[in-house]
Amino acid sequence: MFQNKDSKKTNQSVNNSNIIGKGTVLDGNIETHGNIRIEGKVNGSVRTRSKAALGKSSYVEGNIMAQNAEIEGEVIGTVEVNGILTLKPTAVIHGDITTNKLVVESGATLNGGCKMGVTVKTIKMESNDQTQTSVLQPQLQASKKASVL
Repeated sequence: MFQNKDSKKTNQSVNNSNIIGKGTVLDGNIETHGNIRIEGKVNGSVRTRSKAALGKSSYVEGNIMAQNAEIEGEVIGTVEVNGILTLKPTAVIHGDITTNKLVVESGATLNGGCKMGVTVKTIKMESNDQTQTSVLQPQLQASKKASVL
């Protein structure tokens, strides 16, 4: 019966859906509490506490962090997913993946490393003056340095 105003705002923002349409180019980072669907090009990181869906025409040059994700397009960067990451047949990933569960459909391409079965810490948004962290971030950076040497 009684809810504070902050919990109402949070509930409303989680139910929001965002769309970056085909032919749209966005330079900069995206942060949202709700779902996001990308059909265009994003030059920057994508962070959501909900689901990220990247369509066939999507191209993301930056890191992706989400609760769940479904990728059909191309990603150049790391992908960190707390729940289920689904790579569709047209997906092309150039970077490392960290996820709890991974579904790879026939035809998907992964050019990078994969860590599974590890839960990523809570996704924190920079708008709260906090940076986003994960359990495996230092390990992934260390493995990248080792492979370069």
